[in-house]
Amino acid sequence: MKKKTKTLLTCLAVPLGVGAVSGFLTQGSMNTFEKLKQPPLTPPGWVFPVVWTGLFAMMGTASYLVAITPKTEERKKALTLYGIQLAVNFLWPVFFFNAGWYLFAFAWLLFLWYLVYLCTKTFSEISRTAGYLMIPYLVWLTFAGYLNFFIFLLN
Repeated sequence: MKKKTKTLLTCLAVPLGVGAVSGFLTQGSMNTFEKLKQPPLTPPGWVFPVVWTGLFAMMGTASYLVAITPKTEERKKALTLYGIQLAVNFLWPVFFFNAGWYLFAFAWLLFLWYLVYLCTKTFSEISRTAGYLMIPYLVWLTFAGYLNFFIFLLN
């Protein structure tokens, strides 16, 4: 298998794997979610795994576009930020669904949003396309923040 193909598959597998493990750890969370008082604009439960799968695929593709560029300090910084935000992302559903720490989860989500913003900015300095691929993630996190905050207030 060519090196770029292996790199692409790895870059896709990492975020999709993070999402799968996180989903496994929070299985049954949509049942809990549906029992909560929810704010307006809350989508049905089936939307979340569909959206997250697409977002993980886009961020994996973005990381691939960065990973195939020549090794530089900027690339190292970008991929480090990417790894950190993935780890922070992994923990949010555990805090929200498993622990029920809605306010803490909201603060954690703000931290995640900031990390993703920095990652997006750094990615875009290396590959404009990689930066663009991260924008839907920021938009979704903004929407998730709205949902998280109002779930905290309503519950």
